Formats: sequence, C-alpha cells, structure tokens
Amino acid sequence: MTSQKVFTYPLFGLGFRAFFALAALSALILVVLWNAMFKGHLPIDNYFSNNLWHAHEMLLGYSVAVIAGFLLTAVKNWTGRATLTGDQLAGLCLLWLYGRIVPFYSGMLPDGLIAAIDFAFLPALAYQISKPIFQTKTYSGLVFIGILLLLMLGNGFIHADILGYTENTAWLGVQMVVATMILLILVIAGRVFPFFTERGTTGTLIIKNPLLDNLSIAAAALFFALQLAGVAGTALAFAAIAAAIVNTLRVKGWYVQKIWYVPLLWILYVGYGWVILGFLLSALAAYSVILPSLALHAFTIGGIGVLTLGMMARVSLGHTGRALKVGNTMAIAFGLINVAVLFRVLLPIAFPGWYGILVYISTLAWLAAFALFTFVYAPILTNARVDGQEG
Repeated sequence: MTSQKVFTYPLFGLGFRAFFALAALSALILVVLWNAMFKGHLPIDNYFSNNLWHAHEMLLGYSVAVIAGFLLTAVKNWTGRATLTGDQLAGLCLLWLYGRIVPFYSGMLPDGLIAAIDFAFLPALAYQISKPIFQTKTYSGLVFIGILLLLMLGNGFIHADILGYTENTAWLGVQMVVATMILLILVIAGRVFPFFTERGTTGTLIIKNPLLDNLSIAAAALFFALQLAGVAGTALAFAAIAAAIVNTLRVKGWYVQKIWYVPLLWILYVGYGWVILGFLLSALAAYSVILPSLALHAFTIGGIGVLTLGMMARVSLGHTGRALKVGNTMAIAFGLINVAVLFRVLLPIAFPGWYGILVYISTLAWLAAFALFTFVYAPILTNARVDGQEG
C-alpha cells in the first residue's frame, strides 16, 4: 500500500488553492480574535497594538493572501510558465502563516525577528512571480511587481515605527497599503471586468476606453498621494470627488443590466461601487462631516473585502474546470458581506449612538459570509480539477 505525499495533494497544485484557503480561514479567525480584543475579552501581549494589529492582519494577512493566490495563478496564465506548486508553494504558505503567528510571541522572540519574518513574505512572493515574467519578457506584468514593492514599503513603515527606527510612520504605512490595494483593484478591474461581463452575459460587447481607464487610475493615485502627504480640506475633497466621478464613468461603460442575474458579476460591480463611495466619503471626511474611519472602511471592508470574496469565488471555479455559476448559498454570502459593509460604514453615519451594536452586526455578517464561502469552496480548493487537467 502506498500513501500519497502531502505536497502532491490538489491543495498545493496551484497558488490560488492554498492561498485562497488560507485567506478564507484567516478572514474568520482574525475577525473573531479582533472582536474579542475590541470588547476587552482577550487581553494578550502582541508585537502590534490592538488597532494596528487588526489593520495589519486584515491588509497584510488576509488581503495579501488573496493577492498571492491571484498573482501566482494569473502569472502562470499570462506567461505560460509554471509558478510555485507542491512543497515550494507549501513553504511560501508557511512563511505567510508564521507572519500571522509570531506577533503573539512578543517578549519571547526578538522584535526584529518578528518583523523580519512578517516582512519576508512580500519580497519572496515578488521574486517568485518576477521569474516567469522576466523569462518570457512579459513586461506588462511588471506593474504587479511595482504593486508588491509599494506594499513592502508600507509594511516597512509599520515595522520601522514599532522597532523605533522612525516616528509616527505606522499608520502612514497602513494608509499606503490601503491606497496600493485600491489601485491594484482598479488596475485588475480594467483587465477583467469587461471580459467577465462579456463571458457572463449573452450578446454583450464591451468597448474599452483606454483614456478613461488611465484617468480613473491617475485620479485615484492623485487622491491617495495627497492623503499620504497630509493634505486636507478642499484640495483633498476635490481630488476625492474627481476620482469618484471618473471611476463612475469608467464602470458605467462596462455596465449592462444583465449583471444582476449573475451573482459572480454583480458582486464585483457592487464592490467597485463601494470603492467609489469610499472616495465620496473621503470628501466628506476632508471637511470633518464624517469620521475618516468610515471612508477607510468603505475602501477596506467594501472595496477590498467584497471584491476579494467575489474574485476568489470566480477564480476558484474557472481554474478547477467548473461552470462559472454559483448557487443560492454563495449568493447569500455575497449579500451578507454587503450587509457587513452597510452596518460598518453607512448606518453609523445615521445612527452614531448605536455604533457598538452596528459594528457587532457587521462582524457577524462578515463571519457568516466567509463561513459560507469556506463551506462551499473547501471541497473545490482541495479536490482535483473536474476536467482532469493539472492545476
């Protein structure tokens, strides 16, 4: 009797499988831990302060895991060259996992070692996806290397502050990471939204507008650059409104009414809508009409959270040879994650006195959405392709 080696299981057959699985589990575990910390039920020593840990882990833990799974899979498609599989993929996953664990060993491990373990993941990922890009001279993919370098810089600002090398750069680093991820979303949206819409709706032809694509990214980049530079008031508000307008025009050019019959499409468009709302709320926050944290969470829970859930759902189906359709369970999950954004971002504006209960309901909706995703997609991610192909 022979036993199958662990690293030959389908879970390690391609980057999206292992990292989407880790992302789904971390979306549950990290939020449960944060809820306990937020309520004071889990007073634990950590390398990060509580608020900074939450921000760091949801961005550079959960979100980066989704990015890793997407890029390791997409780069293979773009270049025709293999990316990490088997034990090498497992090794990269372990590096990501160690980064989530070691902050809880503060006081037992040197802070420099904790920082080095967490920081090492993004350079390792950038190196692995750069190899097939340079081998095949697919230089259009270098934009994603640039994105990873910006994420590394933001993470570096966070750790430099904690280690005492800089002062007051941790939240600057968080802002830089959020800005970079939103720009990444806008870049990827231009590549996939028109294609997905044509594939998912019969008789649809999307005419791309390169000028509008470039303007939408440039306007967003200008807004984030001003924000990172500490600009406030009218200048920041106008930049935010300009980014909202240009991105609305952009997504309007892709929109067809038929998307509302296809959950794998409407979840992406709604996620883009939360990004646009994030710009509008940022304009209000620039005048201190609302708290900046509400605009921030429109970008993070709304833009990043909704879009990553939608992208994981679609990519996992397409790359396991399955039909690009989801059932009622995932449609409910898509609805629940939007409920989470509603209760975390919009309702606190109308009912500020209910902030605590609204955040709690948002947390429950988030957990329910990712619990349903895990239930539906665990068998998909851990079993071989249904068409018999590799990956």
